[in-house]
Amino acid sequence: MAIDPKAQAVLALHRFGFGPIQTSIESIANDPRGALLADLERPAAGALVATSLPTSGQAAREVFDFRAERAAKEKVALRTKKQAEAERAAQGMAAQGMTADENTVAAVTPPSPPVAANRNAPPEPPRRIFLNEAQARFDAASAADIGFVERLVWFWSNHFCISADKIVSMAGAYEREAIRPHVLGRFADMLMAVSSHPAMLFYLDNVGSIGPNSVGGINRDKGLNENLAREILELHTLGVNTGYSQNDVTSFAKVLTGWTWVPLAGNPDHGGEFVFNKRIHEPGEQRILGKTYADTGVDQGRAVLADLARHPATALHIGLKLARHFVSDQPPQPLVDRLAKTFRDTDGDLKVVAMALIEAPESWSPERTKLKRPSDWIVSALRVTGMTVPVGRIVQAQAQLGEPLWRPAAPNGFSDQESVWADGLSRRIDITNEFSGRATEAVDPPALLDRALGPLASVETRQAVGRAESRRQALTLLLMSPEFLRR
Repeated sequence: MAIDPKAQAVLALHRFGFGPIQTSIESIANDPRGALLADLERPAAGALVATSLPTSGQAAREVFDFRAERAAKEKVALRTKKQAEAERAAQGMAAQGMTADENTVAAVTPPSPPVAANRNAPPEPPRRIFLNEAQARFDAASAADIGFVERLVWFWSNHFCISADKIVSMAGAYEREAIRPHVLGRFADMLMAVSSHPAMLFYLDNVGSIGPNSVGGINRDKGLNENLAREILELHTLGVNTGYSQNDVTSFAKVLTGWTWVPLAGNPDHGGEFVFNKRIHEPGEQRILGKTYADTGVDQGRAVLADLARHPATALHIGLKLARHFVSDQPPQPLVDRLAKTFRDTDGDLKVVAMALIEAPESWSPERTKLKRPSDWIVSALRVTGMTVPVGRIVQAQAQLGEPLWRPAAPNGFSDQESVWADGLSRRIDITNEFSGRATEAVDPPALLDRALGPLASVETRQAVGRAESRRQALTLLLMSPEFLRR
């Protein structure tokens, strides 16, 4: 039986991208695989043109300065308030022939009325920086012709996740600086970039990790923090239960001492930037996974990371995660093995690994079992409708659905398993109703159904959309249809 080329095009756009946009089904129907592979060949694929966005260091310094200035203003305001209250109390008591002290001043001074928040005020720097980064991210995903490379960016950003709850200033810049430049490059280079990025060093507490036998450790009586070393081994490279021991974690943590940042306080030009501090680096050689690494300063850590990137367990771990993310919660083992082999054979060339994913027959199973995560589903809806929604509302909706932007609950990132997201489908209905209420008369749900799903739309979905009592209801039924919810 011949495979409908339009059906393959729709499958390609939903499974490997963020869903169709405008006439994208027709434009790739002749060669869906070729279109995906061509997306990898685009000049500057994965890059984000955002000249107005600050670097991670600039953002961190701006937020630090803002908070310091706010704290100073609050202290001055409190000091002025207390002085004014004391003067009023003293004047009142003087008229009565009394002597003022702190207790009597507090007793006779009425409380100050609360100050109403100015809702029209521009967002403060932490919020403004975060929303500007979010806008750039959503714009890139919404406007992408195919979206495969953008999906890869999101995949790797979640694999090497940090949390804006801990370092809001750098969340977006981290993705632009450590993930995007390497998304089609070598895994070893991306691993190096994320492991040495100030956002990751701060998120996993390595900025405060000090070699106990280093000059700084002896003088300050402080020691190791193993968080970064453990997560690199367990989450970023080898995976769990792959043969490393607690001794390997401890030795690796010693190797990574000295990988820190320039303190924000007192460093207005370079605060928040990466620096290797030899004074807090644990001296001596370290043995990790049966190999001894000489103390070569920062290069000691680079050598360990390079070996971890090439480890067979890393190849298998990455192959499994890619297959699970794009194809199935329980991916076919031949697909996992093929991706792992490609990873090993190419020294972690992520572009070639992505090509292997597209070329594998298992990746094109017509059975669509993957439930879109909230972020993927939201962008799919924006793409197919062409509607413009304020970025703050998009961020809020994503948070309501359990996937707050750049805010995973743990270093293992957001899950790709359907069981985690299935219970939240009812909340998607509420989001869809609100979203559909913004639709203008130009939005034609039956036409959008063909644009979004083409031949993959079932008879039941077509009938439900066609019989809807209103445009709003029809659009809600489309966006909540099983075919649209799945990849």
